[in-house]
Amino acid sequence: MTMLNRVHLNGLRAVEAVARLGSLAAAAGELNVSVSAVSQQISRTEKQLGQALFERTASGLVLTEFGTVFSARLGAGFRELAQAVALADEATQCTLVVSAAPAFASKWLLPRLSRHFDRHPNVLLRIDASVRLANLDHSDIDIAIRLGDGKWPGGKAELLLAQEVFPVCAPRIARKLNSIGDLSQTCAITDERAMINWESWFAAAGVPPVTFQKGARFTDPMLCLESAIAGHGVMLGWQLLAADALADGRLVAPFGIRAQSGLGYWLVTSATKAESRKVRNFKAWIREEIEATMAQFGSVATGTPEAIAVESTGVPVYGDTDIKLRQAGS
Repeated sequence: MTMLNRVHLNGLRAVEAVARLGSLAAAAGELNVSVSAVSQQISRTEKQLGQALFERTASGLVLTEFGTVFSARLGAGFRELAQAVALADEATQCTLVVSAAPAFASKWLLPRLSRHFDRHPNVLLRIDASVRLANLDHSDIDIAIRLGDGKWPGGKAELLLAQEVFPVCAPRIARKLNSIGDLSQTCAITDERAMINWESWFAAAGVPPVTFQKGARFTDPMLCLESAIAGHGVMLGWQLLAADALADGRLVAPFGIRAQSGLGYWLVTSATKAESRKVRNFKAWIREEIEATMAQFGSVATGTPEAIAVESTGVPVYGDTDIKLRQAGS
């Protein structure tokens, strides 16, 4: 630790900021100092270390080989310092940091958060909208909600809801779909980054795949959902993404057949950290919300009386028609 005495902390902050942000100007803006001050701090730090951290080029500063290794360690150190400082804030404010994918956070979680606020008024929620699972041992994230198979290194995962997939569309599109074969006359709305596919649904329905008309393609499920609501075609949706639009009639599920995707929503926490009360309370609350959503979902997503019944997988089935499912390929 005594070696740190020869290097000024402000200089280290300047090096870390430039390495992370990529320019003197960006670092100066974050540190609220002038560009020349940042440049001087970097030069001073290089002299104190006896090593060049950046190469000066016509296009700006570029990390040297040593600078790359040094700045990576420096960044990790400053993140640890930030978490240490955050402990002081948490002494007076109980903040729960929840990481969730933007589509899940926007279309399902956000409309229900007021009930968490009412139940736990002393807990401040911060939603980290990201599809990337951060290192839960070295971040401020308390719990993550992730879609996948439940296997995340270093994380403890609990299944929240097994994901089922099914076609959804606007009511005016559904009126033209008297049978599954009629899908060939509609456009498929495609999420290019989706982990689900139509083949599993056709297999669950027990019919050969249908060739759709070419439709809109997006790289975000929220845009796919809005496109389906606008009547652009049929989308392969799932419970939590489509539940509210189904409940208020903006979307319908025309066939009432749902297929298991092999994926699920999972609650992921650190495998090494002790679970706090605020995390336990959040888990209990979100499970209640999921149960309420699925009870409502069953009444609007069961399809027509002519829906095809398929062999059950043992997954809970919701709805008056008690439509059963079989796993694709089973």
